[in-house]
Amino acid sequence: MFKFIQNYYSNKNAHPASLAFFRITFGGLMFFSTLRFWSKGWIETLYIKPSYHFKYFGFEWVDDFGSLTYLLFIMCLITSLFVMLGYKYRVSMISFFFIFTYIELIDKTTYLNHYYLTSCLAFILCFLPAGNYFSLDSYFSGQKADRIPIWMVDVLKLFICIVYFYAGIAKINSDWLLDAQPLSLWLKSKYDLPLIGQNLMQLKATHYLASWFGMLYDVLIPFFLLYTRTKYIAFVFVIVFHVLTRVFFPSIGMFPYIMISSAVIFFDSSIHLKLLSFIKTTLVKINSFFKFKIKPFRTKVKTKTIQPNRLIFISLGCFLIIQLLFPLRYLLYPGELFWNEQGYRFSWRVMLVEKRGDITFKVKDSVSETFFYVKNEDFLTPFQEKQMSFQPDFILEFARHLGAFYKAKGYEHIQIFANSFVALNGRPSQRFIDPRFNLLKARESFYNKNWILPLNDEIKGL
Repeated sequence: MFKFIQNYYSNKNAHPASLAFFRITFGGLMFFSTLRFWSKGWIETLYIKPSYHFKYFGFEWVDDFGSLTYLLFIMCLITSLFVMLGYKYRVSMISFFFIFTYIELIDKTTYLNHYYLTSCLAFILCFLPAGNYFSLDSYFSGQKADRIPIWMVDVLKLFICIVYFYAGIAKINSDWLLDAQPLSLWLKSKYDLPLIGQNLMQLKATHYLASWFGMLYDVLIPFFLLYTRTKYIAFVFVIVFHVLTRVFFPSIGMFPYIMISSAVIFFDSSIHLKLLSFIKTTLVKINSFFKFKIKPFRTKVKTKTIQPNRLIFISLGCFLIIQLLFPLRYLLYPGELFWNEQGYRFSWRVMLVEKRGDITFKVKDSVSETFFYVKNEDFLTPFQEKQMSFQPDFILEFARHLGAFYKAKGYEHIQIFANSFVALNGRPSQRFIDPRFNLLKARESFYNKNWILPLNDEIKGL
């Protein structure tokens, strides 16, 4: 298969302007989003203030550095700026990928699809020669690329198509299409929006229209972006869709901007050249206005053609295959995915569930039969407690943390039980965890969590 694809792409080249513009927008957005994260005080509230962090399975060793965690964000700012400028690009890009991903691994409470998207895009860019054109590296070296293998652009396109397509087919379910859930719950709460909040947002027809349009958009937009005759009108839809998403759901953060800027990669390189020319002209005008003593852009530079690299080709090919297969791992587990969430994360399932949980932990002495209840707020921040209340791996991890805590306090023969209720997508709340199961007997693993009680309903679809 790799041989066939490699033969297909042999001698097919593209202009490096496409990668250069993608690098600039990606680096710029990462710089701005890091500043935004810092300005809102989230470094303190999400990473430094909590006395306990929920860990991803296999990454329990990742931890914060206390107040020194700010240094990680400073390094994120610096490396993202260097990526945007194309300065020491390869080192800067790899450094940004590891630093950003490390920050996200500190506490899975902060998991968002667009954080995972950022890590994936950064990983791809680590392999691509995006710093060989319109960059400080080219400026200082006097060399720039004139052609690159076209698959280096296509790998970004294919990855973005995967993200959209899986987000779309995940919406082909009875909750989303037949009940307009959870959009119905969310849109009703937008009563404070000017003009439309108290009328249009309250109509059931609006909820169904938004649900069906969202599904069709995600499923079809990759094909329209890939097709030459429709890519530009498709880009208009990308802008409209993500701007509306940002208006209705401000908490979604940078995701709409990342998706809009990423969609520019589907344009022809001639468009990217014009955009880079505009940036260049703007920089020259700024330099002239402020009279900075900066040398003008070189007019004569040596050009080179980037040659195909088999190892990079295979590595990125394997990455795309993983992205195609990994979202399907939920098929290995019984039960309702939206309920037990086994295989839910890292699968591009965006805005599909609205869950509310209420959970109390009982610590019991198995010998004396005495017991007491835990105040979750004594251990967790409000945000952590909310996320923990309806996610089974969080519940298990916290139960084991309580077990270790009370054993260290001198308690013996303890058992941990959970009295847990969860409401999913507007359904009545129902018991979530088997109250008779001692959670200290369970270990986090990839095996089915059979102590999760089944959902008393059926959600049909993919």
